[in-house]
Amino acid sequence: MLSYVVRSALDFVFPIHCAGCGREGVVICAQCVDGLERLTAPYCRVCADPGVNGLCRWCGQSPPGFDSLRSPFRFEGPVRDAIHRLKYKGERASAGLLAGLMAEYLEVNTAPLGALVPAPLHPRRLRSRGYNQSALLAHEIGKRLSLPVREDLLIRVRNPRPQVETQSQQERRENVADNFACRTDAVDLTVLLIDDVATTGSTLSECATALKAAGAPRVHALTLAREG
Repeated sequence: MLSYVVRSALDFVFPIHCAGCGREGVVICAQCVDGLERLTAPYCRVCADPGVNGLCRWCGQSPPGFDSLRSPFRFEGPVRDAIHRLKYKGERASAGLLAGLMAEYLEVNTAPLGALVPAPLHPRRLRSRGYNQSALLAHEIGKRLSLPVREDLLIRVRNPRPQVETQSQQERRENVADNFACRTDAVDLTVLLIDDVATTGSTLSECATALKAAGAPRVHALTLAREG
């Protein structure tokens, strides 16, 4: 709790600087936003793995739990720095602008949706960090697009080591296997999972598998950035 209070105080003491040019007062300034590396085709039609035409090898051999994963940007440059600051440096104020970029992408790439569901943290990690960055993004997107956010649906039942500590796609899949469960049914609910970044999509795949087991007919996923 103390670390959370300290981080909250620091939000007011130290001003935000642009992750691209360093300009004070904005997470990523308008000029740097225009220069961000966007994720453009070709990419895997399911998991958005960059540089792939059709299906990537992993989606062809072992289809993920989600129906599709999309990301407006590549995980590099100012986007990478801004996500890192949101996730690990306590810059919760970054969530508004970053979610706005995700909302703009959704407005162009529209699809019928029932609810936004943020990828959950394990309670132990949530207490340590003080907030769930994916939930911050989901609520900001929900406000902009008038979509409900369902934090009550999905929980994390195991607390494995962080995915950034794994070395391969197979290891990432094994690390998050059976990590998630639904607390209530999701019958007839088309879900859009929200997370900050996708590396292989393993975490989102496990989230989607749990949601479909609870009755969700379709589960899509959106992250701000895609690694690869």
